[in-house]
Amino acid sequence: MRFNRLAQQFVLRWYWIQQVLVTSIAAAVAWQIGDKAFTNGGLVAAVVASLTVRSSLHKSTREGVGQIVGSSVGAGAALLSLHYFGSGIVTVGITVLFSLVAARALHLGEVATINVPVTALIVLGPGLSETTASKRLVSTLIGAAIAIVLSTFAHPKTPAGRTIDRVSSLTDRCAGLLAQMAEGLIDGYSLEEAGRWLARARLLAEEIPSIRNQVIEARTFAKWLPASRSANAEKLYLRTIAVEHMIVQTRATSRILYDLKLHGGVKAELAQGIGELLSIASYALTVSAEDFRFDPYGGVKDPLTSEIRNAADALAAIALADHDEIASGQIARVMGAISSTIIIADSLDQISPAIRKVPTPQGPLSQQVLAVSPIEQARTWQNRLYRLIPSQIRDYFERTFI
Repeated sequence: MRFNRLAQQFVLRWYWIQQVLVTSIAAAVAWQIGDKAFTNGGLVAAVVASLTVRSSLHKSTREGVGQIVGSSVGAGAALLSLHYFGSGIVTVGITVLFSLVAARALHLGEVATINVPVTALIVLGPGLSETTASKRLVSTLIGAAIAIVLSTFAHPKTPAGRTIDRVSSLTDRCAGLLAQMAEGLIDGYSLEEAGRWLARARLLAEEIPSIRNQVIEARTFAKWLPASRSANAEKLYLRTIAVEHMIVQTRATSRILYDLKLHGGVKAELAQGIGELLSIASYALTVSAEDFRFDPYGGVKDPLTSEIRNAADALAAIALADHDEIASGQIARVMGAISSTIIIADSLDQISPAIRKVPTPQGPLSQQVLAVSPIEQARTWQNRLYRLIPSQIRDYFERTFI
């Protein structure tokens, strides 16, 4: 029995244990290869590998490239500073300054932004010379490359598997919150309960950037695999966008219920109707999450969505029939709750043009190596430099060569 409890502790923490083991192996391998390449080159390689390994190949690639470029910028600035100011406080300050500016320009994440000046300072550590700095930069490249390769094994599942887990988990959480709101409406909820629902819905909404980054990683990863895998990744992408819409509508519903109670509520019949509608939506989400978990790439099959729409139409008819007895603001809120459940039904069916035809941002700029492509940046700087040339010279070149 005691052995089983001990084993269970390891099972529950296996995700963390796997990351620790992969990071340790990456550091050890980087140390060995770095030491073979250069004398004392293993330290820099091991540090960079430890800083770069993440649970995501996409993140490790981004941060590895960012550390190499950022550290190179910081090291180059420090070498120039050393040449003009000598070793001391000015050189250290300039190294950190240019490293942070480079990390910002590359739009690295918060952790990688700190890692860049740390790596640059290690590159420019004791025994500084141009030769030593260049060797340490190569060691940085070695550590980052090893981390990128081994980061593939830092997670027990593929990017697609992680996306499936996140999508099904968030769908279940939306269903659970809708079920709680439905029960509260039927039993007669308080303003305090509505506040707790709204707080939970806001926490759900905070998951949207994370799950979008996850499915973008799955799409990127699938580009290197057979076409069938890429098609499956696109299906996951559509489902993830649909879940985003469900989360937003769940949050909107929680806010509507809070405002309904804040302004005096509605009569019992209408409140019970809203509760029953949310209960149907909750059940549909639960069934959908279970189906998706076992068959994530199958066709959309959500027959319960028609029941959601029928209940929504019936409730709207009741609300409009009693419009003389209900304040106009409360009627608008009731119709808003009904509209949110219809959008949830459309999202489950994935039939809405808002999901299929409206482009979705590819994650926040902070998650990209470069917010603007190098070609676009070069074209921008070319135009700026061109405008600095006197107009007479520009006219001459245009007449002669264009």
